[in-house]
Amino acid sequence: MSGSWTDTQIAAFMVESKIPLRLAVHDATGCPLVMSLWFLYEDGAVWCATSGKARVLAFLTNEPRCGFEIAGDAPPYRGVRGGGRASIHPEQGGEVLKRLLERYDVASNSKLATMLLSRIEEEVAIRIKPDRISSWDFSQRMKGAMG
Repeated sequence: MSGSWTDTQIAAFMVESKIPLRLAVHDATGCPLVMSLWFLYEDGAVWCATSGKARVLAFLTNEPRCGFEIAGDAPPYRGVRGGGRASIHPEQGGEVLKRLLERYDVASNSKLATMLLSRIEEEVAIRIKPDRISSWDFSQRMKGAMG
C-alpha cells in the first residue's frame, strides 16, 4: 500500500465507503472496460457479486488481472485505487449478495432487494486479491477552492 494514507487508513476507507467500486477489466477483444459494482473489503480482499450470466465473469476468467478504484464524484476528491487478480466463486455468490444488500442499506422489502434475491441462486461472487493499492487525498489542496 502506498500514497497519502497509512495502511490502516486505506483499509478503514475501504471498509467504510458505501460507494460503488469501479472495476477495470479487459473485454473479449482485449479492450479496457470499466464497470461499477457494489463491494465489501474483508481480510485483505475485495468482494463483489453479480449475476452468473454477466459477461464480466467471462472477461475475468479469460484475464483475471484487473484494476479498481473507490472514490467519490464530489469534493473532497480522495480515494484508493489498485490492481490485482480476480477469482470467481459461484458457491459464495448468494452470501456475498446478502451482505452487499445489508452493507448498502437496501431495505429487505424493497423492489430492488426482492428482484435481486429472487435470482440469488444465480449470483456469483468475485474476489479480488490486490497486489497493489494506493491512496490519494486532495482535501487540503481543495480547501476553499470550491464555491
